[in-house]
Amino acid sequence: MTLEIIDLSVSFRDHLPLFPPLTLTIPQGEVGTIMGPSGIGKSTLLDAVGGHLAHGFAASGQVRLNGRSLDGIPAEARRIGLMFQDAVLFPHLSVGDNLAFGLGRHVRGRPARAAAVAQALDQAGLPGMERRDPATLSGGQRARIALMRTLLAEPLALLLDEPFSKLDAALRAEMRDFTYRHIRERGIPALMVTHDPQDAAAALGPMIQLRGTD
Repeated sequence: MTLEIIDLSVSFRDHLPLFPPLTLTIPQGEVGTIMGPSGIGKSTLLDAVGGHLAHGFAASGQVRLNGRSLDGIPAEARRIGLMFQDAVLFPHLSVGDNLAFGLGRHVRGRPARAAAVAQALDQAGLPGMERRDPATLSGGQRARIALMRTLLAEPLALLLDEPFSKLDAALRAEMRDFTYRHIRERGIPALMVTHDPQDAAAALGPMIQLRGTD
């Protein structure tokens, strides 16, 4: 499974592109990194890859996933998972129900879904927390649950938008290692936006410094 970005650029209405055309290949199990100053369009780049561009923005170039062009394919059909700065969990659902929300339709029946949730909690190092209220979790625990929920949807690639920026230094390193390990184990490509050189160095994948157009 490979994520390819070929001569991709994004512009807003009739303005110049936000950044020069970008080409990047991310093999399976690796994390490619995009760095650059605030406001240059890093998150908008992720939106273009995931198919989430806001009204008024237009992308040129091509995105391919495992050799398949994603041109014209809506976001919900691309099978690309998203992870943001905030580990957003549904406050009205238990931890187990939050995880079950990510399960695909092919996981049918209450026993099968419960087993999948229990396995995800074991993998996250949080066994037996199905009935916990998300409000009672620590920041690191919420981040782990958010990642496992994304992975339960069986994405073919991941987009990571400053996923560790709200964590303190020790927890950041722990969550970074946890995330990268699961990406390697599942053999999926990931594209990450970050301001932290340590995030990029630990990713051990291709890195691009994004620069704006003059």
